[in-house]
Amino acid sequence: MRCAGMVFALLLALPAQAGNQKEEAMADSVRLALSKAVSDSLPPKPTFSNIDERIQYLHWLAEMSTRLKRRIPDFQTRKELLEAIWYESKRAGLEPALVMGLMQVESAFRKYATSVVGARGYMQVMPFWSRVIGDGDAKKLFQMQTNLRYGCAILRMYIDMEGGNLYLALGRYNGSRGRPEYPNAVLANWKNWEYQR
Repeated sequence: MRCAGMVFALLLALPAQAGNQKEEAMADSVRLALSKAVSDSLPPKPTFSNIDERIQYLHWLAEMSTRLKRRIPDFQTRKELLEAIWYESKRAGLEPALVMGLMQVESAFRKYATSVVGARGYMQVMPFWSRVIGDGDAKKLFQMQTNLRYGCAILRMYIDMEGGNLYLALGRYNGSRGRPEYPNAVLANWKNWEYQR
């Protein structure tokens, strides 16, 4: 048990493997849309049009909780994270499994992960985004929902910018557009979090 604790402590101390998202020129309409997306204060509470959708969600939540337990042992923390992942992914039109694959690569699901270039949190959001589309408080990027909301909104923007090309969008998210290592890692980890109905 002591060895597992030491390994866990070592993992927490390691820097995140994020790249360097680039601050790019963007149209005012894009900046406004992103700003609106991250400023909406709706809580991550899903709504369902029918009972079957709710049951499907609860099955997903239970399955993902089991898969994530080794990385996040505390049930309440794990449940809140999964609820936020599902909500923010769906809100941005993304698959939760894709977002979880990205999080695994970016931060290994560590809330306070910081990369050598300063990216923060679960989805390794660069601090400049808080100035460009938020309220300027980069410390908020360590808050679970804020980090997920920014990360999902930014990934959605890059997917749209790249005309739906996920490979290029992932490279842009990581600041390594055109290089295969990062997109390949995220796409491979995406498979770990797919849910078979």
